[in-house]
Amino acid sequence: MIAILIAFITVMAARNIPGVLEIILLQRLPLDRSTRYAITTVARYLLVIVGVSLTFGAIGIGWSRIQWLVAALTFGLAFGLQEIFANFISGLIILAERPIRIGDTVTIGDINGTVSRIRMRATTITDWNLKELVVPNKEFITGQLINWSLSDPTIRLIVPVGVAYGSDVEKVRRTLLRVADADVNILDVPEPRVIFMGFGASSLDFELRVFLPSIEYFVACRDTLNTAIDREFRKAKVEIPFPQRDLHVRSWTPELMVKHPPSDTPSD
Repeated sequence: MIAILIAFITVMAARNIPGVLEIILLQRLPLDRSTRYAITTVARYLLVIVGVSLTFGAIGIGWSRIQWLVAALTFGLAFGLQEIFANFISGLIILAERPIRIGDTVTIGDINGTVSRIRMRATTITDWNLKELVVPNKEFITGQLINWSLSDPTIRLIVPVGVAYGSDVEKVRRTLLRVADADVNILDVPEPRVIFMGFGASSLDFELRVFLPSIEYFVACRDTLNTAIDREFRKAKVEIPFPQRDLHVRSWTPELMVKHPPSDTPSD
């Protein structure tokens, strides 16, 4: 009965004490959301470990009696359940080193999204379609991970623009900078820049380079910039060309002349 009572208290404590700890103490400290989440998760693990130890102790199973069993289970985990064990250890490493945090925007493989939960075995990423993707923790430690907001959420946006040959280069530069200055989501520092990249096949190639506060503005700002550039170029009489190809016939065989003689009368 004592063991059952301890087990019940352990379950209730693991469910409620981390939340109470965050409300009473952690929210009053200068800690960000991800740090508070890591502390409460580790506290939950510690409560479970202590509760399990006390439960086994209450029924007379001490460490001296189960240490060989624990060694055997550890040996079995290393071979039979190595993936689960690796994901659990990777979860502890994530909470300790914090290469990713709750709310971070990450790219792992072909998955892009925001970290919404970090659990013992896997981490949940919410993608741009609001679908929750469950990724094993080992992938974040052993795989290639891009964290777009780990130390600095600022991100650069490059908008390529082509104008027709013969256009006023300085007018194009001034127009692009005016478009960038009018967008409230673009940072003033670092300041926007316009780079004349070179001479393309059908156009003079420019790049408008701006910086955004975070990746959340990336798609929306690209849309507003492209719309504004098209509008301002029309006002400034700056032509945006399209690819053109000229076909030159350099030879005409006599056989083709016989089969298709020239005619002054247009045919249907």
